Amino acid sequence: MRLTEITYGSALAIESYGPGFFRVGTHVLRGTYLVTPWDAGAWGGFEDLAAPLSLVGKIDVLLLGLGAEVSVVPKAFRLALEEQGIGVEPMNTPAACRTYNVLLGEGRRIAAALFPV
Repeated sequence: MRLTEITYGSALAIESYGPGFFRVGTHVLRGTYLVTPWDAGAWGGFEDLAAPLSLVGKIDVLLLGLGAEVSVVPKAFRLALEEQGIGVEPMNTPAACRTYNVLLGEGRRIAAALFPV
């Protein structure tokens, strides 16, 4: 088996996560965050559509990390993004962090909106 180290260039990877926090690059972030390859900032949850909609034309898919368990994504939130051409993929937060890093390594146009575990 051949192991290959993944490099992200200047893109921001999710280094780790734990109860109530995410480590993105060299920063520890506490709370709910929107992570893109170029930035990570606080996100106001499903009531905050402005932040993910600001990514129209920059991403194709928004990974939603919904905490420890998958829950229902509000229909209005999902439809607002899908109408602008952004796919919405709900999953638990650990899966969203892993998927974000894999897709980032592939050069995909993605972002992750994350609720802490």
